[in-house]
Amino acid sequence: MNAIINPADMAKYVRSIEASRKVHWEIDREVIKGRRFDSERKYLPDGLSLLRELPLSDAEMRFASQIQGRTYANVFGLVERFITAKLLEVGAEHALGNQHALEALVRFSDEEIKHQELFRRIEAMIGETMPSGYRFDPDPDEVARAVLSHSTWAVLVLTLHIELFVQLHYRQSIDPDDALSDLFKDVFLFHWKDECQHVMLDELELKRHDALLAPAERERGVDDFIGLVQAVDGILQQQARSDAAYFSDHCGRAVDGDEAAAIAAHFLKAYRWQYILSGASHPRFQSILKAMITEPQMARIKDAVAALA
Repeated sequence: MNAIINPADMAKYVRSIEASRKVHWEIDREVIKGRRFDSERKYLPDGLSLLRELPLSDAEMRFASQIQGRTYANVFGLVERFITAKLLEVGAEHALGNQHALEALVRFSDEEIKHQELFRRIEAMIGETMPSGYRFDPDPDEVARAVLSHSTWAVLVLTLHIELFVQLHYRQSIDPDDALSDLFKDVFLFHWKDECQHVMLDELELKRHDALLAPAERERGVDDFIGLVQAVDGILQQQARSDAAYFSDHCGRAVDGDEAAAIAAHFLKAYRWQYILSGASHPRFQSILKAMITEPQMARIKDAVAALA
């Protein structure tokens, strides 16, 4: 199917191409630069880890931030698997149409593949600084297959949600925190540079797809998006339990049952903030959704998200 694109939107595809060329970077040359992670520094900032809410020592908070930072890299490596697959799919609709839109989405996909490689490398490098026993069990391909079994509308909404919170996390929490590992900050600086144009393409492709839907198809999309949010939460619950247990096993002191339960609950709170609530509450995300769906549909989404808060 050839995609019909209005001139204003076409200008955005062209701007995306220009930005992609301008910010192009390579993993070893611009990001890693021969460095290793410094275990004396935090990896994830307080604004995302929320660790200041727990009665931990500075060393314990640093270790907990490193656990959450490792999971942060793993989660992004996971979600970018299905994002790449979906954008390649929708990009094919431009193949025999406008080549600017096609190039923009091919560049998008190429950058997402690069991000996957970056996060695989980073996960292994972080692992070198931490005790053995950390686990991240979700299989990226299995998760991607499950996500992609849902409607395109829902997957594009989830993708927009993710890439909006990427920008929010970097600007509000990662960049301003001078106590973080410099390498960790640089990983997410360069990730952010790409996502700044990706989010524009997410919005363009979502709106283009939405314009083709009948009301019943959009209703199904809302149901699917709620289901995807709940599936993400299932992954977060599992990972919060695993990460909290790993912290208790390796923090250097005995952790009793009540404290272990409180730490696990806090990790889940932080993960829900990081991967669901910070994106769902983003003003741009809410504005885009409101322009596409009915008030009752919006209320269902808000209720589903509120149940996790």
